[in-house]
Amino acid sequence: MLKGFKEFIMRGNVMDLAVAVVVGAAFTAVVTSLVDNLINPLVGLLFKAESLNNALVLEVAGAQFKFGAVIGAIISFLIVAAVVYFVFVLPVNTLRTRAEERRNAGVVDEEGPVTELDVLTEIRDLLQQDTTKDSGTGKHV
Repeated sequence: MLKGFKEFIMRGNVMDLAVAVVVGAAFTAVVTSLVDNLINPLVGLLFKAESLNNALVLEVAGAQFKFGAVIGAIISFLIVAAVVYFVFVLPVNTLRTRAEERRNAGVVDEEGPVTELDVLTEIRDLLQQDTTKDSGTGKHV
């Protein structure tokens, strides 16, 4: 039971996920600070309020609808999404596309790790060579 748990934890994707959660939490603090200390005061100046949380407040029958706070949350989300896309997703997709183009062009990256596809291709080529050699002798492999 512990062996299976150890194998699960040691998988690359579990470790990557753990790192992503930690980095994401730290990045959230940076974005929150950016919105609270730069964007909120700028928007607050436009609406003559201390921050977005106090701007665009609609009060109806004692209930407060804080549209400014919602706008602040949307701005935070857009900043996080943009950074994640441009710093992580776009470069990784670009690298994958380049690697796929090289693989399709027959260029093998000598420094890269050997994949299952590389090994299977090599085995296929060796079997084809053996079949070609033996076809003249009448032997079947």
